[in-house]
Amino acid sequence: MALKAVHVSDVPNLDQVPENASLSLYSSTLFSQGSELNRGASFRMPKFLVIGHRGHGMNVLQSSDPRMKAIKENSILSFNSAAKFPIDFIEFDVQVTKDDCPVIFHDDVILSEENGTVYEKRATDLSLAEFLSYGPQREAGKEGKCLLRKTKDGKILKWNVETDDSLCTLQEAFQKVDPSVGFNIELKFDDNIVYQQDHLIHVLQVILQVVFEYAKDRPILFSSFQPDAAQHVRKLQNNYPVFFLTNGGTELYSDVRRNSLEEAIKVCLEGGLQGIVSEIKAVFGNPGAVPKIKESKLSLLTYGKLNNVPEAVYMQHLMGIDGVIVDFVKEISQAVFDMIKPAKAGGSEEDEAKSKLQFSQQELSFLLKLIPELIQH
Repeated sequence: MALKAVHVSDVPNLDQVPENASLSLYSSTLFSQGSELNRGASFRMPKFLVIGHRGHGMNVLQSSDPRMKAIKENSILSFNSAAKFPIDFIEFDVQVTKDDCPVIFHDDVILSEENGTVYEKRATDLSLAEFLSYGPQREAGKEGKCLLRKTKDGKILKWNVETDDSLCTLQEAFQKVDPSVGFNIELKFDDNIVYQQDHLIHVLQVILQVVFEYAKDRPILFSSFQPDAAQHVRKLQNNYPVFFLTNGGTELYSDVRRNSLEEAIKVCLEGGLQGIVSEIKAVFGNPGAVPKIKESKLSLLTYGKLNNVPEAVYMQHLMGIDGVIVDFVKEISQAVFDMIKPAKAGGSEEDEAKSKLQFSQQELSFLLKLIPELIQH
């Protein structure tokens, strides 16, 4: 399959969306073909969503849990492996190479080794050909450059997983991933760089060009930790929901818009965004933010390690959260199905109750008060 870089001169004015690209989240139930997401309109998820983190789950190379090293994250293999389970979306990170090709990769830099010397290159400073030269190669007999990864404590490890796969582009994902699964496209930018507006718009236009050309009827959801990028992508198109990603104050940044759920609400309301994706610890630590988000007519999704715990996921369902991004796709998708599946025809209420965790209002209130204390330890 031929891949080519898309230059900004080839990108149309994206304020005018092509009719055949009028995709939207669950268009058959929420939006009709050609519909738009109007600024200020209430946006509601049709169901509790389960979203595969970087496909089948992120890679944590130092983890003792083999599930965290099973399949190369952000790969076609990982995406299609996740799509075999009853999930709604896969989440992945998109950056743009120096020759304007959207590629899927999480880290800001690529680490490799040559003649015993470790070196790093910023993913966005590479051409498409250079980017794809790392890791397993699709061409028979061709060997790629080794991939390393730095852990949070600074150790550099070989990026070894049980089942490896090649790096890929956004175009390839659209063409090769099961069309029944939606794409949560995270617009990835470096936390340590202050981006100029012209650069952000250029990058977003290049990504949108690929989305509009290849998405067809696939549900799409955009998200970004970069508040300006989130607001710009909302201005550039009206067809796909845009969510603001936040740590909710669990980590602090120089940009105050990233430091609390209250600030996240402001970003969304100012930019006409449809919702927030928060680290779940921030929500459990500040459960009172959930009704504020709902009163603002925003949807709320979460991510984080606690989302790999079925009980924590069910608590979120009870709290009115709209969905979870998870690493343990098989286990959590099955748990969600068992916990919140609709009653079977002819089944008794007693049978249904047996498959679900049950909390009274008093117990739920107690748990919501207890959780902030628990997650501090």
